[in-house]
Amino acid sequence: MKKNPSFKKFKKDQAVALGIIFFAISLIIILTIPLTRNRTIIKPIQPANVSPFPGGDTCSTSKATGANIDTTFPVLNLVGDGKTDDYTAIQTAIDDAGKAGGGVVSLPAGTFLINGHLTMKNNVTLEGVGPSTIIKAGPKFLDSTPAIGYSIVNTNGASNVTIENFTANQQGNILNGNSINRFLGYVIHVYRSNNVIVDGVYTRNPFAYSIVAENSTKFCLKNNNTQVDTSGKYDQLDGIHVLNSSFGDVIDNYIDQGYGADGDDGLVAHTIGGSVHDITYAGNKVRGGKGGSCMQLALTNATDTIYNIKIQNNECWGSPRGIRTGYYGGPNGSVYNIIIGGSAKTGNYIHDNTFNDTTTGDAVNIYGNGIDPHNITVTYNTACKAGTFSVGKGKNNITKHNSYCSK
Repeated sequence: MKKNPSFKKFKKDQAVALGIIFFAISLIIILTIPLTRNRTIIKPIQPANVSPFPGGDTCSTSKATGANIDTTFPVLNLVGDGKTDDYTAIQTAIDDAGKAGGGVVSLPAGTFLINGHLTMKNNVTLEGVGPSTIIKAGPKFLDSTPAIGYSIVNTNGASNVTIENFTANQQGNILNGNSINRFLGYVIHVYRSNNVIVDGVYTRNPFAYSIVAENSTKFCLKNNNTQVDTSGKYDQLDGIHVLNSSFGDVIDNYIDQGYGADGDDGLVAHTIGGSVHDITYAGNKVRGGKGGSCMQLALTNATDTIYNIKIQNNECWGSPRGIRTGYYGGPNGSVYNIIIGGSAKTGNYIHDNTFNDTTTGDAVNIYGNGIDPHNITVTYNTACKAGTFSVGKGKNNITKHNSYCSK
């Protein structure tokens, strides 16, 4: 029987339509099924003031809460023009809050010059609105005799304190920090205190260490940004320095001690006749300065100890050296129970060391000076143009699952 021409056209159109539908379904399947090919991911260099692991860490070791009273105390007669001395206005508000049992002292955006050294009180929060709130050392900042040193803000024995969201400018580029004992106080100085949070503070133009926890416990230093600005004027300008303190968190900070040439170590755990223990350093992006390392475990006296330290998920970049020990008072001093990396999810990324004072560099170098470090775990870290991983011969030390790359 002879077929109708219109029937043939219908069958042809039907075949074309079915082909289009089949192609569309295949394309959808291809686009929605993930590729399974393995690939190597290198963590990128992060821009300034962006944490390499934002929001990924909490104050879990310290369990610090800081101040928890939200009554606001006004700062009367505040000027904020960068010329008028606002020290008395701010300190009076802090004192009033302390006398009332605690509260919040808030500063707006502006530049607040101080010729004194702000001292926190129990249960008080000092806060700004971010980097645009600037507390700056004035021309007479070095003239007054401070209780514990030439800090922009110190705690001096206060407990339950929060210091957050402003820029602290020590003016070391203008003032002569070498004219006084500049290591009596630091830009932000947590001193002999308990339960302190320092969060979102930008330190600029330091003439000493930037943020320090000294003889303190239960502290959390997070989301801060340190930067060395000077070259040829100072030395030993560390970023975040923990001295003879315990139960702390140093997390999600951006540390750049290499911006100017006067910088030293980025992160430090340091003992002088004491111990540093139970501290977590995590999620930090760190460039050590010309004279230092990304991080140093530094011991001074023969009986000093550093133990129960976790160093995880940090990015060390552009430092002369990576993570290492250092001894400054002769032999002995004990380092033990240290985890550097520890798992595939918590490894450190160390790259582009400058090797200023070494021939081969050290990504990680945990060595002893009379007493071998022991119970040291260095695993799952990555080194790229950063040297090697080395641990002393003490008992129960583990160095494995670390990797190298050439890019």
